[in-house]
Amino acid sequence: MTANLRALVAQEGKPLVVPGASDALSARLIEAHGYKCVYIGSYATAASRFGMPDTGLLSLDQLTAHAKSITAAVRVPVIADAEAFDDAVPAFEEAGVAAIHIEDHTGAGKHTNAPQQLFPKEQAADRIRRAVAARKNPDFLIVARSDAFWVHRDLDDCIARLSLYAEAGADMVFPTMVGQRELDEVRRRIARPVMIIDNPEQQHTGAAIVLYYAFSVTQQFDALQRALASGVLASDTRPLEDFLGYKDAPGRSHR
Repeated sequence: MTANLRALVAQEGKPLVVPGASDALSARLIEAHGYKCVYIGSYATAASRFGMPDTGLLSLDQLTAHAKSITAAVRVPVIADAEAFDDAVPAFEEAGVAAIHIEDHTGAGKHTNAPQQLFPKEQAADRIRRAVAARKNPDFLIVARSDAFWVHRDLDDCIARLSLYAEAGADMVFPTMVGQRELDEVRRRIARPVMIIDNPEQQHTGAAIVLYYAFSVTQQFDALQRALASGVLASDTRPLEDFLGYKDAPGRSHR
């Protein structure tokens, strides 16, 4: 899977579009519809597995356990969110993912109105350096993420940070919440493939990977909200059961 993802990233042309899964079932659906890669982030893990906001409260064990349930369900590479944890590489390699992104956000007050804090760039670069040294599989992709533009709207600081992380050995860089102009500047100044989050107002020209990080969890939430609000409970579950293979599963009956 890791070699497959590196090959996909190396292909020139359109960006690799990676929908975010919320669980094993959504990951299988993503694969079934022909997507070549699946993403699982802390946002979807917090929401779907624990019913809580993504405010930096999840543990490394919680993130890797959810990631492992997704890698076990699909035959395509899985990219996972490692937040800013030390010792993330062995845990996610064990979980079977093909790539992780490691960020420089401290996690304090994340996605809240509280002041957002970043680690000093030298400290964040050292975390990337140790992550690269820790991987057993040389094809395992380590993506360095900086939230400097998102948090402070400071593109120069974001690029300075990502440059340090690239020098520390990161395979890709990930500037969050950038538009096309910022993406172009990152590509001009850093000789690494670039991962970005989908922005409906840009074309993503030059990006290697585009993450639709909350795709499944938001679509599922909206659909379930509408179904419950309609007052009509669906009684025919055969399409879902057929997809899950109930007919072929030993010891299970099919309704």
